[in-house]
Amino acid sequence: MKFDTALREYVLNRIAEIGGAELLVGIPAYNAEETIVGVMQAVYTGLERYFPDRRSVLFVSDGGSLDYTRELAQKTKSEKVPKIVAIYRGLAGKGTALRAIFQAAERLGVKACAVFDSDLRSIEPFWVERLFRPVLEQGYDYISPCYVRHKYDGTITNHIAYAMTRALYGKRIRQPIGGDFAFSRRAIEFFTHADVWDSDVAKFGVDIWLTTVAICEGFRIAEAYLGQKIHAPKDPAADLGPMFRQVVGTLFGMMPRYEHIWRSVRGSEPVPAIGEPTPGEPPPVTPSLERLRANFRTGFEHFAALWREILSTAAFEELARLAKPSAIPGGFTPDLWARIVYDFAYCYLRWSRDRYKLVEIMTPIYYGRIASFIEETAELTTAQADEVVEYQAQVFEREKRHLLDRLGAWEAG
Repeated sequence: MKFDTALREYVLNRIAEIGGAELLVGIPAYNAEETIVGVMQAVYTGLERYFPDRRSVLFVSDGGSLDYTRELAQKTKSEKVPKIVAIYRGLAGKGTALRAIFQAAERLGVKACAVFDSDLRSIEPFWVERLFRPVLEQGYDYISPCYVRHKYDGTITNHIAYAMTRALYGKRIRQPIGGDFAFSRRAIEFFTHADVWDSDVAKFGVDIWLTTVAICEGFRIAEAYLGQKIHAPKDPAADLGPMFRQVVGTLFGMMPRYEHIWRSVRGSEPVPAIGEPTPGEPPPVTPSLERLRANFRTGFEHFAALWREILSTAAFEELARLAKPSAIPGGFTPDLWARIVYDFAYCYLRWSRDRYKLVEIMTPIYYGRIASFIEETAELTTAQADEVVEYQAQVFEREKRHLLDRLGAWEAG
């Protein structure tokens, strides 16, 4: 069922009761009973400390949590900041939660809106100031986060979202699916009225959609340094398959819309940075290396015939070698990974069958690249491993010609 609004009637009544606001902080939430109170308290403190003279509202946009998320959110109060706690309407997923937040922001007439993930364990009050201030005082439309994350956290970000966003659109946005953003009124209105809320964007493809739109629609963008990001860890071998498919499906799915932009982009440039980077070694994230290897090899057994059809001959032969038990650890190079991603992107653009299935059969190859990265960086610090991620992003820029060659569009220079 399609809904013209993600806001239920009691939310609309609550917005009318509040009347209006300058700032809205939204928290998309689902089964976050262990962390929701800490996130809300940090937001309350940040709003009261840094923006005491601005009318602010906090909105917990819940996906029908089965634990005590909503009950705890209802009990967590501020004397100065009114709040809304509600279950959104629409497709289940973070995207619909954000749609509800954007619609509430528009109805309240806010000047700026920020969103924070509900599973954060490291959020500090200054995050609120760091995201809002550039929108309110410097005229930015879109503030993306920049964190210190453990080398094995954020594998989808590090190994495809960052590299592809940078190579396709020429902007070095380090956390394009970071989850904690700020938006101007202009951006809020654009996102609110976009015709995407009945698609996969309403699930978990929303962050990469937001970032890509912000770049390609000419919004003023900056990054805000927020220090360490610590949240509920996810094992890429066990937890990230659906997220990978939705993020990559959205990333590939937006390429036809903005083909007139990415075909002509060569190289990349940094975006303005707010604040200063914070050094440190985050708590470790320990993915299952053996499970990643097994997932890759099983994928080869199941999908080899399709991979051969999609990939260049050289890339397929490399995967066949890497799938053998005798393969050298760390042998899945950034160059090979970049060419494979571009082969799948090209195929996606030309695919007449089920595109979701196309991304699904790519997932085991992602597992193989992550396994190799873990083997390659086992003795490195997070900062040193991030240099490998940066090198990989440069490889994606260089290998973009592989995609353009296949499209017949490469021009030297």
